[in-house]
Amino acid sequence: MTEAVEQVWIDPTDCHYPEYPAREAPTNAHLSHQVTWNETRAFKPRMHPVGRLRYYYKWPGHGGRLWWRKRYWPTRRRFLQIRGEYNPKTMRREKTIVDKRPIWWTLAFIALVLAPAIVPAAGWNTVMSAAAVFGIYSAINLCWMLIIGTAGIFSLASYAVVGAAAYGTTYLAIQFGLPFWLLPLLGALIGFAFGLIIGLPAMRLDGFYYALLTLGVVELCRVYVVQSREFGSATGGLYGAPSYLPASLGQMPRLLFSYYAALALMVFALFVYRFIDGKRLGRVLRMAPEKREAFAQACGVDFIRARIMVFLISSTALGFIGGFYATHFGGASPNLFSFDTVLLSLAMLVIGGIGRSEGAVAGTAIVVFIDRVLIDLGPLRYMLIGAIMLGVVLFLREGLFGIKRQFRTWRDKKKSERRATRAEKGGEMLPEEATETEDKDQIFFRRFDKMQRDFLKRLVTDTVIEEHRTRPLGQHSEALERLLIYFRRQGQVDKYAIMVLEEFKAYRIVALSGHRGTAPRVVEDRNYATPDEAYHALFLRRVQDLLES
Repeated sequence: MTEAVEQVWIDPTDCHYPEYPAREAPTNAHLSHQVTWNETRAFKPRMHPVGRLRYYYKWPGHGGRLWWRKRYWPTRRRFLQIRGEYNPKTMRREKTIVDKRPIWWTLAFIALVLAPAIVPAAGWNTVMSAAAVFGIYSAINLCWMLIIGTAGIFSLASYAVVGAAAYGTTYLAIQFGLPFWLLPLLGALIGFAFGLIIGLPAMRLDGFYYALLTLGVVELCRVYVVQSREFGSATGGLYGAPSYLPASLGQMPRLLFSYYAALALMVFALFVYRFIDGKRLGRVLRMAPEKREAFAQACGVDFIRARIMVFLISSTALGFIGGFYATHFGGASPNLFSFDTVLLSLAMLVIGGIGRSEGAVAGTAIVVFIDRVLIDLGPLRYMLIGAIMLGVVLFLREGLFGIKRQFRTWRDKKKSERRATRAEKGGEMLPEEATETEDKDQIFFRRFDKMQRDFLKRLVTDTVIEEHRTRPLGQHSEALERLLIYFRRQGQVDKYAIMVLEEFKAYRIVALSGHRGTAPRVVEDRNYATPDEAYHALFLRRVQDLLES
């Protein structure tokens, strides 16, 4: 409240009774609006950049022309998804590439093709061998990602399918002298049969129980190949499969050829991933995420059939990779069924991010680099992989490729907090909020309303309050009348009302919610004996809201 100058206010209605002296009451001095206006104009707050510019480049022009209808087979994705829109901040038409993943994939593939040129000669054998393993493991993880991410089946038997295909094709190649190009195809048949056997329980089991079942299958396969003479119990593996590498090549060309072959295998797995995840089958499964299968089936979506289809296609692809594995390494070893291999592959998926193809490839690259290239660290490299995996689980919800979304969520949250803090201090519309408001009249209304509230706060004095207490209804002074008009016409924080508990005896102040069927909310535990006392209490509450606004 401000200090009021003692002035006398004469009630103009008393002129109707000239026999009595006019009623006089002290009131505050007349305050011009120009004072508040001048002070507002003189106030220079810190100005923020108008509008929030995006953090990616926008091209001028309409976005509906360039590659608008181009899609790359076999998915329904556009080659480049470009969106054209009118930007009210820059006042022009702009087009933006919404999905840049095809660009990043193309650049990454070119980098992988050119990578052997920058590998130092001293570590050529180690790095190129690890790069070939990276290509094979990336292909396996991409197919595994379809089972875990797209189909939502927590299967740990992917490496069991690969191992079964590798062992089966190697055994058949040794027994019947099959050529190397036939082994991946035979591996696909073995993978399909193996997936059919494992996939049927998926119709009845789910989640943790299915993971336990597949883990048991992996252990059963490991024990069988370790104990079986036909699969090399004495030699620690079954070897002798024909290799796709020409025998006439030297060491360095063989490594280079094997690397490009593994890279082609990874592209094949990526093709399978896109074929399923980008087509109707993957869209059906993504439409019904976890815990909503019953809702999807109630809507007519055959969720279980789609799941089994994805599982069988992925198992067939894993079998194909198993056949390639046999031709690449000349056979198979029981390590494919070991629990350590499953854990390392899980670390690859978790670090990169489950549910994203780029996450499977990036996670595989990190783990293979630590495991195969930094081999001088010894057992310490497994601790390093475990530490990275633990950090990702604790701080990154969607792996390394979820950093961008998580950072944007955190940034928007902090931005909202700062905006709310500034809004509490000022009350006007902020620059960034003003640019996002469609109705520009709201900007001027908010500014006018703030100036009006600033002006009315000056009128709240002890004299005005005492005047309202003595005479809540009837003719009032100019200051009190201005306050009451504002309270009647402007929006209030709480819609106060006076509830009659007992006529002429008890009144109470309540707040209305504005929703039909919702009972009024009692704002204070106090009853007033007369309506004038209730009017004055309600007036004080509105004054308090005005001063706190």
